[in-house]
Amino acid sequence: MAARLAARNMGLRLVQVLLVAVAAGAPVAHAWRKEGHYMVCKIAESFLTIEASAAVTSLLPGWAGGELAATWSWADDERRRYPWSGALHFADTPGDCQFFYDRDCHNTKGEKDMCVVGGINNYTAALMNSSAPLVDLTISLMFLAHFVGDIHQPLHCGNTVDFGGNTIIVRWYNTTTTNLHRLWDLDIVGGILQPGGVKHPSNPS
Repeated sequence: MAARLAARNMGLRLVQVLLVAVAAGAPVAHAWRKEGHYMVCKIAESFLTIEASAAVTSLLPGWAGGELAATWSWADDERRRYPWSGALHFADTPGDCQFFYDRDCHNTKGEKDMCVVGGINNYTAALMNSSAPLVDLTISLMFLAHFVGDIHQPLHCGNTVDFGGNTIIVRWYNTTTTNLHRLWDLDIVGGILQPGGVKHPSNPS
């Protein structure tokens, strides 16, 4: 019971923790997919109070082994089960580098609140009001942790014209043809995490 009461305030606390961690200079801006989301969750866990940590642990599914970071891919893995959630992973704007919630937070059908900001708002509210009917706090926690990670990948808050960089073709060190969104998702972090960091083909040493 105490853990469920703690969950009422844990949602907002988790958002604050993740934002503080990024502001503190953690290298999450260079990494997404597995590594980026995993690092965001691990940093968040280290900032949680004892009470909030207990609440998080109580809400995690058994397969997570008590580790929030173990749920990093859940929101991506379950897109087919929750097809409506696709729009909740990003918040693109029409090229003016300004986000206006009323204008920009919608899906391709024009349904309001269907963007990553709307998702964060919704699942934060769910965790802060754990007594609300039909609220699955475990799902709310996993969605929230994933979406806060998503917004720190620059191309998840991109341009509607190029679909968040997905239609911008680039060559990574003249060896790999990819798109700008995928470059941020995979190639940059892959280079950083390999032994010795990113190596230019003409200077492999």
